[in-house]
Amino acid sequence: MSVSVQEADFDAGAEIAALSAGREDVGAVASFVGLVRADKAADSAVGAGGEAAVAAMTLEHYPGMTETALEDIVKEARQRWEFFDVRVIHRVGRLLPGDRIVLVAVASAHRGEAFAACEFIMDYLKTRAPFWKKEETPEGGRWVDARESDDHAARRWNSGAD
Repeated sequence: MSVSVQEADFDAGAEIAALSAGREDVGAVASFVGLVRADKAADSAVGAGGEAAVAAMTLEHYPGMTETALEDIVKEARQRWEFFDVRVIHRVGRLLPGDRIVLVAVASAHRGEAFAACEFIMDYLKTRAPFWKKEETPEGGRWVDARESDDHAARRWNSGAD
């Protein structure tokens, strides 16, 4: 297991390849790469329509606390699914549209385990990890509130639907 919170960009391909390098027991690597979007109108607390495009996003966190929260999420995934290894990277600092913001990659013997664990980790990362996001727009800065759709996605793992 490897969890990183960092300002530096990452090479998603290299990170994903490293999960199966030299291993013949890995049958699947599922991954998710999240990017900063310029058009965040649908996510805005004000609502869709007429929202200014995002020029940049700044992510803040509490060092130590954030890494521990991410490790706990991965440990919970490991209790639910069998997988060999996982890599989670979440960036902090000022990011521009198109920048990579997060990577979750899971190596497993089978695709089902890899896909489920990857999706679970990402859903819980969105709702349980202590990050704060501030968007910069031509109209000024605004803090991003939690989205109901993220909470809904995370709740489904508690309903027995997994």
